[in-house]
Amino acid sequence: MSLSDIKKKIEADARAEAGKILDKAREQAGEITAEVKREVESMKDSYESRFESEKPEILRRREIVAKLDVKKLELGAKQQLVDEVYKGSLEKLRALPAAKYLSFVESLLGKAIQTGDEEIVVGKGDKHLSETWLKGYNEKHKTNLTMSGEKAPITGGFILKRDKISENASFDMLVRWLRDDLEADVVKRLFSE
Repeated sequence: MSLSDIKKKIEADARAEAGKILDKAREQAGEITAEVKREVESMKDSYESRFESEKPEILRRREIVAKLDVKKLELGAKQQLVDEVYKGSLEKLRALPAAKYLSFVESLLGKAIQTGDEEIVVGKGDKHLSETWLKGYNEKHKTNLTMSGEKAPITGGFILKRDKISENASFDMLVRWLRDDLEADVVKRLFSE
């Protein structure tokens, strides 16, 4: 046998062996692919079965969460409405006609005064509580109240100061106190079904 023939035989044998190896590898790949498909189908069936058995509980939980979200939204809306009611009350107090405003403030002042020598602090935008009004009040009630140069960030009413003691009779504080006392009743009246 010539060297060329030996070389051809070796190449032919190598090709035949490579073909066998390749066929075996393809066969193994097919088996692996089939096994993976079976496992995927099995897992899919398992998850579908599990989902079907747990579906009522999942839906029940989602319904509970949805109802809680609705309740939160309702409470938020109710709280906003209550806030608007109290804000509107504050605005009505602030917008009282001068005579009613002064009468109301004087009534509050009469209850807050302890010595008659206190200092009164009013809000920055208060257009009724002035030095002139205070002079008239002092004459009428035999007090010696003084107007503070300090202006408070309040909507209406006043803060009465004596030494280190302050009586906050601002409308903001009055409405806040009323809110604390009446909020449950206001909510009941606004949202009774």
